[in-house]
Amino acid sequence: QVQLVESGGGLVQAGGSLRLSCAASGSISSIYTWGYYRQAPGKQRALVAIIASDGSTNYAGSVKGRFTISRDNAKNTVYLQMNSLKPEDTAVYYCYALYRPFQGGYLEVWGQGTLVTVSS
Repeated sequence: QVQLVESGGGLVQAGGSLRLSCAASGSISSIYTWGYYRQAPGKQRALVAIIASDGSTNYAGSVKGRFTISRDNAKNTVYLQMNSLKPEDTAVYYCYALYRPFQGGYLEVWGQGTLVTVSS
């Protein structure tokens, strides 16, 4: 069974930085797409950033230029560097992976979520 374990959340002042990490473990042949989503109180879960196997990235407009997603394929890990944080970035951040198991096909898996709180 594949699991994603997230780390790096916490409390930071506006203008500060945090780095989230998400590591995959289990029967994984390869990870096609990594992503980070976030869910603020009273709102739906929304895409923050994704990175494909070729390294191409896509960001939500609200974080473009402030957040950077990257991946380490050897470690089956994704990172989200968050700079110039704003109070509106406060949310639970979830990592996501679209991966290929050894038996073939593609499956999705989500992390448990990590809370990021940005104080004004």
